[in-house]
Amino acid sequence: MSRGAVSDDVLHSLRDEVRAFLRTELADGAFRPDVDSWMTGFDPDFSRRLGERGWLGLTMPVEYGGQGRTAVERFVVTEELLAHGAPVAAHWIADRQMAPSILANGTETQKRRYIPGISSGTVFFAIGMSEPDAGSDLASVRTRATDNGDTWILRGTKVWTTGAHLAHAMVLLARTDGTTGDRQQGLSQFVVDLPHPDIEIRPLASIDGEAHFNEVIFHDAVVDSSALLGVRGQGWRQVMSELAFERSGPERYLSTLPLLRAWTGLLREHGATPEQRQTLGELTAQAWALRQMSSQVARELHAGGEPDVLAAMVKDLGSTFEGDLVSAIRNASGAIPRRTGGTDFERLLAQSVLHTPAFTLRGGTNEILRGIVARGLGMR
Repeated sequence: MSRGAVSDDVLHSLRDEVRAFLRTELADGAFRPDVDSWMTGFDPDFSRRLGERGWLGLTMPVEYGGQGRTAVERFVVTEELLAHGAPVAAHWIADRQMAPSILANGTETQKRRYIPGISSGTVFFAIGMSEPDAGSDLASVRTRATDNGDTWILRGTKVWTTGAHLAHAMVLLARTDGTTGDRQQGLSQFVVDLPHPDIEIRPLASIDGEAHFNEVIFHDAVVDSSALLGVRGQGWRQVMSELAFERSGPERYLSTLPLLRAWTGLLREHGATPEQRQTLGELTAQAWALRQMSSQVARELHAGGEPDVLAAMVKDLGSTFEGDLVSAIRNASGAIPRRTGGTDFERLLAQSVLHTPAFTLRGGTNEILRGIVARGLGMR
């Protein structure tokens, strides 16, 4: 369990420590700031260096290799990493939601097998949720897990599976009972080690030509019965708990902050028009409001709550803001996005333009999220 409330002095000290580390990394040329670095910045060595400093697995119990610290402290660390555009994609999914899910639902063997590696930045995870032709309708799962006594046989296809080609394991949502018409009933989760001889991973190229997403095909893949995560048939409930971690973090509004920081630096160096100052003020105010919402989710998670409605709100408003920020800066600056041959600001602007279409899709489309918020508020 995480320890109690942490003082502002401790949080400020932690933030200063992370900033000093990142300044050194930048000065040494260890990385260059990128937009959307939590999705595309895969650097195992950087993840390992974070693990060595105790900045991964922050909220995991010490007995499983974690740090036993609070969700608010983890928020501080992740906020600084994202703001600096650090390459955190390798460990992001594992640290953000797989470690908490395994801690909450896993067997003792699963906890001791996976959480220490996640906390050290040496074990990476992918998530097997979305399926072809299903859109954002997660409940229409067709991937099937058949109980064969000592083993499970997995058959089906997952898509938009970030980092599966580089992951050591993935958490799979599959139907163990009933039919697709049963919707949320009869779903279960599995921890599947990768690579696997009967699991095919096909890269999916994004608009920028890079391949961070994958199609993952299970060709009657056999896994041990111990791969079941949690309780058979409770997969939907487990996934909904996970999504509070996935949807509410600072990555939902800070993906494009490196662009804002770069533009702010240019305005300080060359001066700003009244219109540019107004745009900068509006963007800063919106980012601060979203930060307050996201930090509230971190506090509620630390207190043992399930802030799924607030998490959906953060993801909806945050992902919209990320795209609006790109448009506002592009219009206010008059700059031309350049993937190569331009300034750092023009490179970040080009990255932002190309990544914007995905902001409101990943982690649930905004339409789905607004339905969650509407139902949640209607029940109160």
